[in-house]
Amino acid sequence: MRLLIALLLPWLAFFTIGRPVSGIVCLVLQITLIGWVPAAIWAAYAVSQYHTDQKIKRAFGR
Repeated sequence: MRLLIALLLPWLAFFTIGRPVSGIVCLVLQITLIGWVPAAIWAAYAVSQYHTDQKIKRAFGR
């Protein structure tokens, strides 16, 4: 679900993973039509890293 949000509303994806400052920067980037594609790529990458971090935390029991 977060990946879909990252593609449609990239700035919102950052708020769902607890990175509000990055979300604001992403919103500024997304305001331009040309910036939408880099913002979506950045958000999708951040969401995938978030999922990886969560798996690592579960594996080590933190």
